[in-house]
Amino acid sequence: MLLRTKTKGFLPYPLPKLIYLYLNLTFYVKVFVIQLLSITFVILIAGSIQSVTADHSEPDQGIFKNEQTLQELEATKDSNYQIHLQTVLRNGVGQLISVIEGTHGFVIPHQISDHVFDTLMGKKEIVIIDDIKYEKVQYTFSPTLEQRTEKIYPIFEEFPIEYVVEGDALVQMKEDIRDYYRWVIHYCATFKGHEYSCIPVFQAFTVVELVTPTDTVTHQWTILRVLN
Repeated sequence: MLLRTKTKGFLPYPLPKLIYLYLNLTFYVKVFVIQLLSITFVILIAGSIQSVTADHSEPDQGIFKNEQTLQELEATKDSNYQIHLQTVLRNGVGQLISVIEGTHGFVIPHQISDHVFDTLMGKKEIVIIDDIKYEKVQYTFSPTLEQRTEKIYPIFEEFPIEYVVEGDALVQMKEDIRDYYRWVIHYCATFKGHEYSCIPVFQAFTVVELVTPTDTVTHQWTILRVLN
C-alpha cells in the first residue's frame, strides 16, 4: 500500500496495517489494491475514547499495553457481552444472495466498549435469557465498497475519512471478488499519546462470504450486555 499527502509524496507501508495521514481535517488515502483475500488483522490498529488520556500510563488495564500495542481482545464468552451478527448479501439489483449469521466474537475489555454500547448504538431494551438479565441493542450498518476494501467499518469518526482511489487501483477495486469472514465495529478518533486510529470495539466472525464490487452487504448487529 502507498499512502500520499500533498507535501510528502508517497510513503510505502506493508499490508495489512493501515495508516491515516492528517491533512486539513481530512484523510486522503491512496490505495493500491493488492490481493486482500484471506487477510485478517493480527495486530489491530488502536485508539481510545476522546476523554481518556494515554491509557498505557494508567494503573488499571487500558486499551494499550504500551504506546503502540493493543491489549489482548477478550472473547465474548468470557465477557459481559454477547454478540450476534447477521449479514445479508444482495447483488447489484437487490436480489438476495445469502443470509449468514455468526455468534463468535471479541470485545475490547475497556470502558470504550461501554461508551459505544451506551451512546452510539441506539435504543436499548431489557431481555432475560437463561435467567440472566441483559441490555439489548441492535445496530444496522451497510459498508461502502471503499470501506470493504480497507476493512474499516466506523460507527464513529472524529474526522471523516476520505478514500482517494485512482488509476489501476480503482479499476481493480471495481473488478475484484473478495472474501470476508471478519466484520468489525470501529471507533475512529485521535487521543493523547496516539495518532488518529480506528479501534475494533466489537467484532464477529462468520463463514466466508464472496462479495463482488456491485454487491451490497448489510450488517445487523445484536449485542447483549449483562445488566448488573
